[in-house]
Amino acid sequence: MSWSKLKQNLESFLCPALNGRVEYRATSYRYLLGKSGDCYITVDKKNVLNMSDTTTSIRWYQTDQEIKNDPNILIPVNNEEIEAIRKESKGAVPEDRLQVMARSRKISVHAKELLLVQAALSKSNFTVAATTFLSTSIEENLESNDILLNILALVDRRVGKKRILNMSEQIKLKHPAVQFFYELRRSTM
Repeated sequence: MSWSKLKQNLESFLCPALNGRVEYRATSYRYLLGKSGDCYITVDKKNVLNMSDTTTSIRWYQTDQEIKNDPNILIPVNNEEIEAIRKESKGAVPEDRLQVMARSRKISVHAKELLLVQAALSKSNFTVAATTFLSTSIEENLESNDILLNILALVDRRVGKKRILNMSEQIKLKHPAVQFFYELRRSTM
């Protein structure tokens, strides 16, 4: 599919409040061998998400320690996870420390997942991801671990107000790029 047709299809699915504010752009380098074009998403004419540039306003993590120390990431811990640590330690760990240990384990797994997804995005081909988005259901795109599929689904008109509002806890565990577009969509309601 040509870029112009793909762009037209993507923009036809934008929610009405973001129509004209969110744009999909691409550059190509016809005469430079080995240099592929860049694709990026702009919001209000500002480059917000560039697949090959980490200097945008969205936070990109370099190490898992940055994720673990980020105060904006809130990892909820449930009673089953605390009980699992209590059983492993055979009751030798104080109660207040159990929650800290459970959160630490959970955020370590989360940090690895975020870095993996972020690395996949920087190498991804926007047109492949956009084609995948157009050919799969909106539910699959929202549940996907792919940052780009999540973003395209969040700005989609098929995702209603109630669903957006119910996703607030789920979004806290997503990459800051996904959180940015979630807040953008919420601000239009």
